[in-house]
Amino acid sequence: MSPHPPRPAEPLIRLRDVRRIYQVGEQAVHALDGVSLDIEAGEYAAIMGPSGSGKSTLLHILGLLDTPTAGSYRLAGREVAGLGDEEQARIRRERIGFVFQFFHLLPRLSAAENVALPMMLAGVPPAEREPRVVAALDAVGLADRAGHRPGQLSGGQRQRVAIARAIIMRPDVLLADEPTGNLDTRSGEEVFELLERLHDRGLTLLVVTHDPGLARRAARIIRIVDGRIVSDQARDALEA
Repeated sequence: MSPHPPRPAEPLIRLRDVRRIYQVGEQAVHALDGVSLDIEAGEYAAIMGPSGSGKSTLLHILGLLDTPTAGSYRLAGREVAGLGDEEQARIRRERIGFVFQFFHLLPRLSAAENVALPMMLAGVPPAEREPRVVAALDAVGLADRAGHRPGQLSGGQRQRVAIARAIIMRPDVLLADEPTGNLDTRSGEEVFELLERLHDRGLTLLVVTHDPGLARRAARIIRIVDGRIVSDQARDALEA
């Protein structure tokens, strides 16, 4: 028997005392003020807070779209906050998926070409790209819209294309920033159901939302105010 017990697995995401300070004129704005947070692989968490609370800044730091002013960010056991731009871009491309409120699809590309774009940037061979695009569009219920451009799709369909693009590189975590904020109620419900099906298959899902009803669908609700986490509770505890 080994004299040393195995070390417990580190969370997929670990933040320690993360701060993000922006300089606006002569004023320092503390968008994040000492945030510490663990997210386990396979979790489904909602991040809530009023406008300007820092929730989108937090999501951008988690997605390596922004860099902390101070603090530690470990992703899958590796410190990533201080890495160079090229290495951060590689990790972002390979391990993190993004879904935004405003889709960010290229209007001149078809749905299939938009979905394939991350693989093209990563140098995935064309022979491998095509079947993965077909599978991703099928997973979001748009196999029959592969040749349509964004302007030929509804808002809900465009968001589903964006989700297919977000998962095409088989990321560890999917970050969704107000993913239904630009959709009608029915389309928003369909998008959330799709995100939840992806989570049920094992994908770690973090959703920023201002809607308490949508947040209550997550297993964990994290509330942030003035750049600080003020509560972090399991849904079951809130409902008890």
